[in-house]
Formats: sequence, C-alpha cells, structure tokens
Amino acid sequence: MSKTQPLYTRDIELLEAGVNKVETQTVGNQTWSRENLCVESYHEEILYYTTRWDALCPYIDVTPEMMQMAKKPFIVYAVPPESPYGVPINDKYGLVHAASEEFWIEPRRNRKFRELEKQFKNFSVTEDVISGSKLSVADIYAMGGVHFESYFIHDKEVEGFVDYISHLQVLVIRVFAENGDLVLTDVSVLLPERSQVYGSFCQWNTQYKNRSPGIYACLLATKWTAKNGYKYYNLGPVDDYGYKALFVTDFEPIFALAFTDSDHPLALDPKSPLHTDFKPDVWNRILRNP
Repeated sequence: MSKTQPLYTRDIELLEAGVNKVETQTVGNQTWSRENLCVESYHEEILYYTTRWDALCPYIDVTPEMMQMAKKPFIVYAVPPESPYGVPINDKYGLVHAASEEFWIEPRRNRKFRELEKQFKNFSVTEDVISGSKLSVADIYAMGGVHFESYFIHDKEVEGFVDYISHLQVLVIRVFAENGDLVLTDVSVLLPERSQVYGSFCQWNTQYKNRSPGIYACLLATKWTAKNGYKYYNLGPVDDYGYKALFVTDFEPIFALAFTDSDHPLALDPKSPLHTDFKPDVWNRILRNP
C-alpha cells in the first residue's frame, strides 16, 4: 500500500498531462527551475519544503509541472483566490479598505492614528515607487537584511522576491529621525489588477521600538494606498499578528496546497503546519472544487 494519501483521479491526470522537460518554467510573475523551486523549511528539526516566493510574495501561482517536480513534503501558501488549485487554510489575509472614508473616521482608529502621527511629527518620510526590474538581490538585502535574518528568511526566498517583482512596481517608504537615523524601511508590492498594495516586509530600528515604528509603517502605507487610487492595503496573514487588528476591515481566505506521505514525521506531529494550517483530509488535494 502506498504511504501517500490518495489523490483524486482528476488530480493524477493533471499531474501526468504534459509535464515537460523545459529547464525554466514560467507562470504569472514567477520563474523557476527544478533546482531553485524548493526552499528548505523546518518545523522543529523536521525538514519540509516551501517555494522560493513563500516568505515575501503575495499570490503564488501553481502548475501541474511545479507540483510534480517539487520535493516532498511540499507546502504552497497563498494560491490566488481565482485559481482552480488549493484549499482554504486556517489563516487569512487582512485587508485594509483604505479607500473607505469610514475606515479613517472610526473613532478609536482615528485617535490611535493621531497619536502615532504625534509621535513621529518631527520625523521625515520618503516614498518611492521603483520598477522591480531595477532592484537586485543586494538592493533588497540593503533594505531588509536584518529583518530577513531575524525571521529566518532564506536567501532563495529573497531571490524569489526579486524574480516575482521583475515585472511589477514596488513602494519603498523610509522614515528618518531628526538626527538622520533611518528609523524604518517598508517595502510593498503594487498589484493594480487587484487594486491592492501588498506589504512584503518592514525593517525598523530597534532603538525606536517605543514609538511603534512597525505600526507607523502600516499607517504610512495605508495612507499611500488611499492617496494613489488603490482600494486595499494587504497586511498579509493576520492570525499571529495582533497589532494588525487596528487596521483590518476585511478578510480574504488564504488558499494553499500540502503534499506529504501520511507517515512522514511532519504528518505525525500534531503541531506541524500540516495540522495547524490544514485539515488532514485535504492533504494531497490539488483541485479546490474536485
């Protein structure tokens, strides 16, 4: 008997229908090869694999070729909501309806925002929209290297981000103290087809921690979103980040895929992402509505 959870018949057909030999694959904003697709991730000491776009990118397209060539266990988070692939997981995207007047006048939120603005009133802010094709891996590390190290973001995921934004624009917000200190650098991806600005990462100076620079970055990005005709600022996954509740007005389901042998240590550990994010009966399920 196979150790792998059974796939739906149609799913098997999809995986077998024309997996080709082309070295570099392309879909949406993504390019990859068999060599760079998978990134090593760990739950405790248990190895599993995610994609090169996992940590920093908003919506990850999948193809039968990608699923077939990936190392297992393999998890793909944030499959686009319009995709036929993926199942809803327990986390969700937090959207900020920046274009809504009600968002800005809600009493508690309005008061908190005024308090933040007062804390940073003598600081200066720069906002730059940059073509992703002009940004290198070194540029991204210069903006977020400390953050990447703190959150165990793999070199391959930074390379994946540079790949993803190569045909997009990014918003870079920087805040400087009166003495010239760089207080924060916030980087977002512009998604005009979704009327979204997606917050990819924010690196801030710990010397200014008492001023809540991360929350201030969210406010600045949300204001830019509204000012520039976008509807939503996407805060990314929200379940583990309580501070985002101040901003979130709408939730969007996150769809994902998980491939694993049923007796793999990751599948046997009830605290692993296979259990915290998924229900076991959707492991190895490819189609959203089979």
